[in-house]
Amino acid sequence: MVSKNKQTSTKRGRKPAATKTTRSAKAVKATVATATVNAVAEAAPKRAKKWDVSVRDWTRYQKCRNDENRQLLLNKYLPLVRTVAARMAMGFPRSVELSDLVNTGVIGLIEAFGNFDPTRGVKFETYAVPRIRGAILDELRALDWVPRSTRAKSREIDRALTQLENELGRQPEVAELAKYLKITEEELHLAIDDVSSTNILSLDEVIYREDDNRQVPRIETIRDHLGHSILGEIEKGELRSFLVVAMDRLTEQEKLVIALYYYEELTLKEIGEVMTISESRVSQIHTRAVMKLRVMVREKFALTA
Repeated sequence: MVSKNKQTSTKRGRKPAATKTTRSAKAVKATVATATVNAVAEAAPKRAKKWDVSVRDWTRYQKCRNDENRQLLLNKYLPLVRTVAARMAMGFPRSVELSDLVNTGVIGLIEAFGNFDPTRGVKFETYAVPRIRGAILDELRALDWVPRSTRAKSREIDRALTQLENELGRQPEVAELAKYLKITEEELHLAIDDVSSTNILSLDEVIYREDDNRQVPRIETIRDHLGHSILGEIEKGELRSFLVVAMDRLTEQEKLVIALYYYEELTLKEIGEVMTISESRVSQIHTRAVMKLRVMVREKFALTA
């Protein structure tokens, strides 16, 4: 019983880490930037809670405008920053981290706090929310490498596609989409090419494979269709070796025509002058030789063709 009572008293006496407001003398004299970073790390909760700021808090700050009271007041408004950032994050791609939005929103909170005039009768959160949103949007625009005109063009095409799909009940044709946007089909293709170049995929992103519906990184699903595989090189080597054998089964005239046409790169007319025969006759010999080689290759590689 004694041990349980001690444990109970210890738990009741323990304070949450998020409510710690004590600051050492050294922390009070720290710069505003350092104090703000520490406040974000210590006071920002994982879940957005309602900010609890009373008139008494503002009155105390107005009477004594020191760094400690300022930091305490800012800490109480940190949940407001997280709430605004979380709502904005729902409309952004997954590549945008919520923590980055919160950090940028804190800068907007500090700027709003410095410019706020409580004597005008407006709540601070009403004044600060547009400033926080503006700071986040300005930072995202500064980091975006795509021109704003291209982003606007992409949104316009998306809206047109959605509108036409609702009206037609199907995917619109290129001509229909161009007519709706009041541009030519060529201009539409150029716009789509411009917009599609802005899409970036992460090779480390985990996706589902189509064959077994298993989660794998995207990089494992990429295939180099232009590259040479080992199996392809083996097959080409076997084909070359067989063509050497197949060439021996041709007549002397057919061998000569194939050699002059493919190795010496002579025209049919030049081959006719060398062999003292007509160009049409050279064409006949060439066609017959190619057909013989094709039949022999098909018979040889019938199982893999």
